[in-house]
Amino acid sequence: MERIIDIVLPAIPETLVMVLASTIIALLIGLPLGIVLTNTRPGGLNESAKVYSILDGIINVLRSFPFVILMIVVFPLSRLIVGKSYGTAAMIIPLSLSAAPFVARLMEGYFIQVDQGIIEAAKSMGSTNKEIIFKVLIPEAMPMLVSGITMTLINVIGYSAMAGVMGGGGLGDVANRYGYQRNEPLILWSAVIVIIILVQIVQFIGNKIAENIDKR
Repeated sequence: MERIIDIVLPAIPETLVMVLASTIIALLIGLPLGIVLTNTRPGGLNESAKVYSILDGIINVLRSFPFVILMIVVFPLSRLIVGKSYGTAAMIIPLSLSAAPFVARLMEGYFIQVDQGIIEAAKSMGSTNKEIIFKVLIPEAMPMLVSGITMTLINVIGYSAMAGVMGGGGLGDVANRYGYQRNEPLILWSAVIVIIILVQIVQFIGNKIAENIDKR
């Protein structure tokens, strides 16, 4: 048990750093993209078929990339930014780029579910598009946005395990190096159990926050 703790415990912060940093970057990219997609789509506040079709195509292409292949493709960019293509910091780049289009599509889906009657009412009162976005669209969609962030965190936890196998560190690396390569099933299953616990904690917290801010 002491050996398991010594090996698995240090890997947890590495996984948390990868997951949290990647999710924050993905949100910083994906949320604005989701807003632009919502506003430029047919019937949006700033309808633009050209802008929407270009962004829609780019996001569809990025979402089609299997994560393992995306990691390999992005290795040169990771090396350029952090100086190496392995380790926790390097894996934040492909994790972020993989999660960002997922976030953008989620946000678009949530924003278009906002009651159009509320948006029309804001328009009739003279609200600008910017005011509608930040004072109507985002607040009304907030419970769904929290659920989307929760889903993103859970997906990134899964991706981080794959990143660990490719030299990213964290629980995935522990499961691969000790559990698979050295045939130590106790360490393998310990890493798996910790990942499951992390997912359950994220889901629980996300559900509670969404419930507390949902005033409908």
